[in-house]
This record gives sequence, C-alpha cells and structure tokens, in this order.
Amino acid sequence: MISNRHRLLALAFFLFCCLRVSAGTPQQPANRISSSVNVNSRYIIEQVQVIGFPASKLSDSLRSKLQKLVGSAYDTEALDELAHSLRKDLHARNVTQHLARGSSPEMVRVVLEVERRSVALDLSVPKFLYHSKQGWSGQMLASTAVARNHSFIFGLVSDGDELTERFTGIQAAYENLHVGTDLLRFRFAFEDYHQQWNRATTDALSDPTVLNAALRTGAPELYRARRNFQPSLAYALTPSLVVTGGLSFERLQETLPYLQTEGANAFAAGLQYHKRFDDENGGGRTADASYSIRVASRALGSDYLYTRHHWTGGYNFTRGRHSLSDQVTAGYITGRAPLFERFVLGTSSLLRGWNRYEIDPLGGHRLLHNSVEYRYRMANVFYDTGSLWSHGKVPKLKHSLGIGIRHSIFSLAIAFPVRQGRVDPILMVGMNY
Repeated sequence: MISNRHRLLALAFFLFCCLRVSAGTPQQPANRISSSVNVNSRYIIEQVQVIGFPASKLSDSLRSKLQKLVGSAYDTEALDELAHSLRKDLHARNVTQHLARGSSPEMVRVVLEVERRSVALDLSVPKFLYHSKQGWSGQMLASTAVARNHSFIFGLVSDGDELTERFTGIQAAYENLHVGTDLLRFRFAFEDYHQQWNRATTDALSDPTVLNAALRTGAPELYRARRNFQPSLAYALTPSLVVTGGLSFERLQETLPYLQTEGANAFAAGLQYHKRFDDENGGGRTADASYSIRVASRALGSDYLYTRHHWTGGYNFTRGRHSLSDQVTAGYITGRAPLFERFVLGTSSLLRGWNRYEIDPLGGHRLLHNSVEYRYRMANVFYDTGSLWSHGKVPKLKHSLGIGIRHSIFSLAIAFPVRQGRVDPILMVGMNY
C-alpha cells in the first residue's frame, strides 16, 4: 500500500507540473493585439481628427505629425506615440483613441479624444516685443479649463505696435468647445482698454489740410477708452476650413471736455483656412488664408456706419534647412470707421523698417502689402512692400529690406526703409506669435 508520505509527494509533483505548464503559456489580454500580428495594419488611415481641443491652437509640429499619418497603414505604435505627444504638449489628462469606418472598406478614420484636466492654469506670453520707434508691447494670458470643454481666459495687454493708438487694458473670454458637436464652438470675449495717442496723430487732427481731407471719408475722433463685448460661433466645415460669425458691441468714450460715448456695433464674420502638405523628400508646404468682414449698422444701434474687409494669404515652402515664405495682406473700408478699425503700415509685421506715423498718423482705408522671406536655419532675410491710402488719395508704393534671426517664436531683426536720403534702420526684438 502507498503510504501517506508518498501520496503527498505525488500531489506536490503534480501541482508543480501544472504551475510550470501554466507559466510557460501566458494568455494575451483580449483587448490587446500584438504589434507583430496586428490585423488593423491592413487598413489605410483616411483621416486623423482631434476632438476636445480647438484644432486652430495645435502647434505646427503636431499638425505635421497628424498629416503624416494620413495615407499610411494603421500603426498602433505610431498612434500611441502621437497620443503621448498630444498629452504632453496640450497638458491633457488623457488622450483616447477611437477607430471609425472610412469612405471605403479598406479605409479607417482615427479619432483622438483629448480629455483636459478638470482644473488647469496655463500662463503664456503671446507677445513681448521691443520696437525702436514704438517702444515696448506686451501681452500676458492666463487660461484655465473647467470640466472637459469649457475654458476661461484672462489677459493683460499694452500694445503700441498694432493700431494707430497704444491700447492698454484687460481681456477676458469664455470658450465652449462642444456646442452639441465637436465641430461647433462658442466664444464670448470682453475687452476694456484705455488709449494713448502719438503726438503725430493729435497734430494731424489739428492740421486743417489733413482734417479737410479726412472729412471726405468721415472725420476721425479721438477717444480715451474703448470697451467691447463680442459673442461668436465657429464651425469647422472641414479639418482645414473654419467659418466664424458673431456680433461686436463696442463703446468709445470721447476725450475731454465732452466725455460722450459712441457705438461701433457691428456684425462680424470670417473664414480661416490652414493646410499642410508633406512630400516624400522630407520637405513641406503650408498654405494659409483668411477673410474677415465687419459691418457696423444702425440696426445694432451703431453711431459709426462702415464696412471693413480684410484678407490675408500665405504660402510657406520648406526643404531641409531652407524655408521660403510669401505673405499677402489687403484691406478695404467704406463709410465712417473709428481709428482702431483703420489700417496701418510700419509695424513689426507690416512694412518693417518704416515708422507708421510717417506713412499716415491717422491710418488708411485701403491697404495692400506683400512680404517675401527666406530663412536658412535661424538666419533670415526679408523684403516688404506695401501701400496705404484713403479715398481721394493716390497710392504710393513703399519698400523695405531686413535681416535677422528667428528661433521658434523669438526673433531679432533690423529693417531698413528703401528711400532717398538718410538711412534710418529700425530694431525689432522679442516674441510675437
């Protein structure tokens, strides 16, 4: 007979053998597919879409990564790497991948859903710039995301570069990134500024010759404060094309001794297009275009009556360390527009090298500008040409040349106006998105 000792030894040997067999054949989780036998690799990615975050705010590097996946075979590792980059760059809590059917059986659409942190505070400085003729300009923004699709933005600004005036004050906005669908966004913006006027502008308004010419298109008036409430909606017609529409209720407080207020209330609409094309040789092309229109009407209780059109277009070609870009800007105003709506040249981005108060201290109703820039690594050279004029005036084309360095958003440039007589270069240094 078999003793109890032999029974225990036999049972222990049997259990040991079972454990060895189980450890040698691990089971693969049901929800995970091995990359070496990935059945999804036979599909071609037709589209990559990011939801939960506005596409217009994605960096160029992220857009490039998204574009490179389109037309390639489905690759789990590549998508995991992209999701990691999104989570890191957007400071997101999580990025979830979803697959959807494409337009044909062999095509799929990849949807990357960005889950924002419940409470996150991001600080940024979109603009911090020194201009040797116009001084310092700066903007600081603080934004926080609440829940998944809601965010609040607050900012401080003092800008003497963009308009005929220096405006200083606060900015605030609320954004809802999902209004029934991820394609529709709502934004409500508030601005409250105080103005400082250059002496060239105040002298021009006291000059009878200049003032009489301005009266033909509506006499401009100085104001000491400007406040704006602007609700708007944005809808993504395609991943590359966004249409916007809304209202702008702007109140202007005149200077002493009257302290009256006037309205520049307008309907506002626009189109924005952005597309990136990558080639097999490692180069890339980027096309951008936009159009905006503002119509100030008595139907909104506006004292100023005008229509303002603004167009921009740009094309950038990159090959290795070389880059060539061309940017076109045009504008057209009819009616009596306030000074902040008038076009200017001679800023840090338009006709660099010129002082805008020498061109027209009151701004103009017609604008045409072109800029061509070549860049090798961080070094760049550029050539600007443009014209600014109003009704009844003959447009005069002006030119400027410049050199500089640029790294990411930081730039340093010296620009020279092309004209007879003295050489008076302008220095521009800082950050400007």
